[in-house]
Amino acid sequence: MDFTTILQLTADDMRAVNTLIQQRLYSDVALVNQLSHYIINSGGKRLRPLLALICARACGYQGDRHIDVAAIIEFIHTATLLHDDVVDDSDLRRGKETANNVWGNQAAVLVGDFLYSRSFEMMVDVGSMRVMEILASTTNVIAEGEVLQLLNCHDPDTTEERYMEVIHSKTARLFEAACQLGAVLAGKSPEEEQAMARYGMHLGTAFQLVDDMLDYTASSEEMGKNVGDDLAEGKPTLPLIVALRQSTGTTAQMLRDSIEHGGLDNLEQIIQAIRDTDALSYTAELAKREAQLAIDNLKHLPNSPHQEALETLAWFSTNRSH
Repeated sequence: MDFTTILQLTADDMRAVNTLIQQRLYSDVALVNQLSHYIINSGGKRLRPLLALICARACGYQGDRHIDVAAIIEFIHTATLLHDDVVDDSDLRRGKETANNVWGNQAAVLVGDFLYSRSFEMMVDVGSMRVMEILASTTNVIAEGEVLQLLNCHDPDTTEERYMEVIHSKTARLFEAACQLGAVLAGKSPEEEQAMARYGMHLGTAFQLVDDMLDYTASSEEMGKNVGDDLAEGKPTLPLIVALRQSTGTTAQMLRDSIEHGGLDNLEQIIQAIRDTDALSYTAELAKREAQLAIDNLKHLPNSPHQEALETLAWFSTNRSH
């Protein structure tokens, strides 16, 4: 199964999600409408809501509350993007100017708050305390992950363990919630629910590991953001952490200085150091292991096109150029 087939499999559900998103984006405040429509329609993969839809169907869910849950997941994700871009002072996302670059930081932060609060209104509409509990905890952990990443910024002594803690909180947790909620809606057992949660967590981890590789290997056109953004912001992601761990002498000092001060002055030399130390292959292997761990948690599901789609998405996360 390829990604196009997955999109066809979920086409009706995804149309319903997109319709609901457009309806619930509405605000009487014109700037909220303009900015939220700009970011939500800026060409993202919709991978997280897609996972919520597929997991619900793979678990045998026959209702329509998975549409609400998928839209909520996308609203939460979009709110985190708005806030991320302000914190990182980013000017490019998905090949377009960031919202904060167009409307300013204040508007971007406040519209991010609007999307968070709207998502919680929608959670109430779902009418499930279990759904509310999972999503409330998720948004809290994401916020903690953002703060942890801030603490790691410009710190060349950031360990692989600290880096993994950040991506588990900041990225993988929303994948985990999207998949777990599919099982919750289907009324699955606690064991099956946790298996779906683990699938999402490992998939989200693989996805972020590949994202951090692409920051040093893909072009701006492929990624839709500037090459070396993480380095420019002084973020020690895994390829840089591994390169520093394996380097000595002047190369190690250059890598430390680059993390401490940020900027792209030594980008070519840093990319060469990352290649020379096999940091990219190390990161790629770790991503593949995470994808396999994700698939291992699907064994309880009956064979179906939706179960096959989940396997495909796990490998898709590791084999992409953007």
